[in-house]
Amino acid sequence: MSLPFMKLGTLVVRTLSKPIATSLKKQAAVNPKFRNSIISIAQANHWLTTTIQRRIYGRATNVEIRPLNEERAVQVAGDLIGELFVFTVAGAVVIFEVQRSARSEAKKEEILKQEILVMKQRDEDLSKQLELLEQKLNQLEHFTIEKVLACALISENGQTKDVKGAISSS
Repeated sequence: MSLPFMKLGTLVVRTLSKPIATSLKKQAAVNPKFRNSIISIAQANHWLTTTIQRRIYGRATNVEIRPLNEERAVQVAGDLIGELFVFTVAGAVVIFEVQRSARSEAKKEEILKQEILVMKQRDEDLSKQLELLEQKLNQLEHFTIEKVLACALISENGQTKDVKGAISSS
């Protein structure tokens, strides 16, 4: 029953992260300190991605890469921050799900181990009971044989004095 609620909860968190990311992008463009720091991040990201693309496509990499204008840098940085936020939330949800699943599996494994221990103990108990019953059966068989022999000797001899000797000799 809790599984659908957990899945629904993670879906809600992922869905809510997108408007929060949009809000972060807007705040990044408005706040002057944050704006200056994200412009430098956007310029570094632009330089890195352009250099990587040039290397992948076999173009010259020793050319000067023009920096983005301020508004484009703010927009790129805002998009980057928004995507990083959504990615971070999604990653956290995945980690949470994996840990929850691992805990669930560990619980199942522990229950299985306990059941195995109970079964082993029951097997040992049954083995002891079987051994005890076999001993009692052997005693009963021995006692029955003694009685049968005693009765046979009594009816054969008509005497009871040699019964103990006859039993011990058999």
